[in-house]
Amino acid sequence: MKQLMLAERICLIGHLVSMAFGLAGLLLVMPHPEFLSHVPAGQTMFRWSMAGGGVVYIVLGAIAVALYAYRTLGLRNWLTFMLPAVFLSLGSELLGTSTGFPFGNYSYLSGLGYKISGLVPFTIPLSWFYLGLASYLLARTGLDSVERLQSTDVLRPMTWWRQIAAVLLGAVLLTSWDFVLDPAMSQTAMPFWYWHEPGAFFGMPYQNFAGWTATGCIFMAIAAVIWFRQPIRLTAAQLDLPFTVYVGNFTFAMVMSLAAGFWQPVLLGIVVGLGPAALCWNRAKSIEAQGAIASRTSMMDDPMSDLSSTPVGVSSK
Repeated sequence: MKQLMLAERICLIGHLVSMAFGLAGLLLVMPHPEFLSHVPAGQTMFRWSMAGGGVVYIVLGAIAVALYAYRTLGLRNWLTFMLPAVFLSLGSELLGTSTGFPFGNYSYLSGLGYKISGLVPFTIPLSWFYLGLASYLLARTGLDSVERLQSTDVLRPMTWWRQIAAVLLGAVLLTSWDFVLDPAMSQTAMPFWYWHEPGAFFGMPYQNFAGWTATGCIFMAIAAVIWFRQPIRLTAAQLDLPFTVYVGNFTFAMVMSLAAGFWQPVLLGIVVGLGPAALCWNRAKSIEAQGAIASRTSMMDDPMSDLSSTPVGVSSK
């Protein structure tokens, strides 16, 4: 398990560093190529960044989140989220790039890796997975007010309405990231995709939001149904990686959009995406802190209570 955690952290750090490296190339070097003359091997590094930087940061993010999910949620729960997320998003993207439904008429350019069927880079479904899981876990944990039954470790499952609310909020968090990222990534000096029919929202059609939200809702709902009978409660520390991934990717999108002069999508994204994500993360920490205080208070009132209520587990060699 320690080796998994180490690999997870290395991939997460690599993911964040790759995004920062990509920002430097797109925003600093491209407008000012003379900067490369002051950097050792600058030309080589810039070519590598432009050729594979997008692929590296997405792949590292997907690996980090996959290792995290396997470690904290277990193999079954990891796969029952990842597989629907990858295949449903790939199906939506292939449909979208072929017919214009459900996102609008668009095409991917180079820079994000090999294209499946010549249409969708293989990295795109991976980004749906890792941002989708981070968004859903933040929403689910933030809305999950389950309490421990008496003094045991038994948890009440989330009610159906909370499951639905978590799916909707998770899909909104995911979509918020896209509409902060999309204006810049499709309209920079080196775009990664383009709209055949630019829409009213800073070049994006409003249909894109509906397509993103619907796709996210579908694969998150599948996970919610499968996980329904198996309560999942993450500790505040376990929620740090999803929050870090979400904030890191949102920051990347925010910097790109602000550099391109699109401040309105950033403001909207903060209100409906980054802000709620931060509230969910903070709520998890607050609930855990309150529980720790209550536990210490109970032990002070009755020093023997921790011995009498300690759950007994069964183990075998």
